Amino acid sequence: MYRVASASQYLVITGSGIDDIKIAKKAWVFPGQSYSIFDISPVNYTFEVMAMSAEKLPFILPAVFTIGPRSNDQESLHKYAKLISSHDKESNHMNELVKGVIEGETRVLAASMTMEEIFKGTKEFKKEVFGKVQLELNQFGLWIYNANVKQLVDVPGHEYFSYLGQKTQMEAANQAKIDVSEAKMKGEIGAKLREGQTLQNAAKIDAETRIISTQRQGQGQKEEIKVKTEVKVFENEREAEVAEANAELAMKKAKWAKDSQVAEVEARKAVALREAELQKEVEIMNAMTQKEKLKAEFLSKASVEYETKVQEANWELYRKQKAAEAILYEKEKEAEAQKATAEAALYARKQVADGELYAKQKEAEGLVALAQAQGTYIRTLLGALGNNYGALRDYLMINGGMYQEIAKINGEAVKGMQPKISIWTGAGGVGDGDGGDGQGGAMKEVAGVYKMLPPLFNTVHEQTGMLPPTWMGKITES
Repeated sequence: MYRVASASQYLVITGSGIDDIKIAKKAWVFPGQSYSIFDISPVNYTFEVMAMSAEKLPFILPAVFTIGPRSNDQESLHKYAKLISSHDKESNHMNELVKGVIEGETRVLAASMTMEEIFKGTKEFKKEVFGKVQLELNQFGLWIYNANVKQLVDVPGHEYFSYLGQKTQMEAANQAKIDVSEAKMKGEIGAKLREGQTLQNAAKIDAETRIISTQRQGQGQKEEIKVKTEVKVFENEREAEVAEANAELAMKKAKWAKDSQVAEVEARKAVALREAELQKEVEIMNAMTQKEKLKAEFLSKASVEYETKVQEANWELYRKQKAAEAILYEKEKEAEAQKATAEAALYARKQVADGELYAKQKEAEGLVALAQAQGTYIRTLLGALGNNYGALRDYLMINGGMYQEIAKINGEAVKGMQPKISIWTGAGGVGDGDGGDGQGGAMKEVAGVYKMLPPLFNTVHEQTGMLPPTWMGKITES
């Protein structure tokens, strides 16, 4: 069967081939399926909700709610069809359901507010109630299309709003009396104030009138002077323009005279040039005629001579080309020989340079090896002397003969002089410089050598500032 719902109705189809429910405005209903029709028209619900404020003051909230299924939301229609559509919208079940939701949310909200807050913020209170009620109705697929909350009403035995109204009336009456007294006071003060302001304004206007009159006279004189000045300036400008026009006219007349004279000269020159051009053309025609005549006379002779000259020129050109080719070949061979000679000389120089480079490299390697050997030698000596740099220095000076060289240099320096020489001896006494013959054999020679060391060390110390090693001796201060 094919079923069609009216404008404010929907079909709910269940059964074979449908998992849950199917909602449509028109559809085929096949065997094994069942259908029902529900209306989505909103319904008015009127309540008088009993609530209590935070101060435990009871009151009645009259309200009218227009509630129905939410037609523009498919999910809400499914909820309404499954949960509510089987009940009559105006049945006691629906009325109790909606009333329970509204009363519950209103009482919870009122219990969190004082009576003063509820009374003064009635608009906000209604808005909060509608919002919370709508949240609860969403689970049933219902929508509040309109809601109207009437004036709050006292519960019998609790005349809060009545007393509040009387208070407001008394406050309004008292305020009216105060306003009347203030109005009378303001009227009397205003009358006196207006009289004073009238006198002040009259004096002010008189003073301003005199000031404005004086200003107008001064402005009139200024305007008169300004007009006279402008007239004088205009006259001067006109005279200057006339003088400028006369000068410009004179300049134009001079220019026109000049152009006329130039035109006459140019005309005479043009006539002369044209005459010269015509004379030139006549002479050219005469020359061409003479040329043709001579050409006709000497053409045959010139042709023969031309052929002869061409043959002679070709032969001379051929001979010169062959000579040039021979010279070029000779020059190329000479260049090749010079190139080979230069390459040989370059190779020889390169070999010499390579030999010198190799010798220098070997010499550098020898110096490096010598430096390394000397470094090893000095490190070995330093290790043998217990890392005593002073002892190493003294050893190198002795081994290198530096002390002998210093003595030799000092001896040559004092040669020819008569220095005072002190000779130290042992316990046997002191000589006066003659030396004398020693006694004791070979030990005297050794003793003589040791006697020479103190003066030598003293001289070295005076000349170089260097001290002898401690194991050889110590210089005493004299």
